[in-house]
Amino acid sequence: MFTGIVEELGEVTAVENLGDASRFRLRGPLVTEDAKHGDSIAVNGVCLTVVETADGEFTADVMAETLNRSGLGALTTGSRVNLERPMALGDRLGGHIVQGHVDGTGTILERTPSENWEIVKVSLPAPLSRYVVEKGSITVDGVSLTVVDAGADHFTISLIPTTLALTTLGIKQPGDPVNLEVDVIAKYVERLTTHTIEGNAR
Repeated sequence: MFTGIVEELGEVTAVENLGDASRFRLRGPLVTEDAKHGDSIAVNGVCLTVVETADGEFTADVMAETLNRSGLGALTTGSRVNLERPMALGDRLGGHIVQGHVDGTGTILERTPSENWEIVKVSLPAPLSRYVVEKGSITVDGVSLTVVDAGADHFTISLIPTTLALTTLGIKQPGDPVNLEVDVIAKYVERLTTHTIEGNAR
């Protein structure tokens, strides 16, 4: 479980193609300081399992399902990534409940800079639009954000200087892909209100 509060701007140092999977090596001195084999680290919002750590880097195996459903397959050596360790019981929940299970990908459509913030417009896959509402929460490349405007095929977010400086959202350009995770509570509510058991709506 994560909160979408990015701890560190990391870097991909190696990508090994394993046929139907890939092995990534990533640099993140902060997130690896207490990481060990089997721990989870979110990379651009995708929950990955640590295989090994050494000298401020960690490796993670990424299966075909994850590569197909997220933008991790587009990462190459030198790519910058958002990194977050899982939340600990008793910590403050600074963002919102994030699972690290990507629901789909979007594309940066527009960037509109202002004096103290920047408005970013992101495309939204049709199957996810029903979960995105104005002033609701969404995770973009692992960053917990508030939706400014929700359209049928897009949404906008407002980025403060801290987010622009400390995450990949400060360097993403129109046309770049981003990982999206919608609010899991919305998905559970939908399931509970529409699921039918033995022909009876529950």
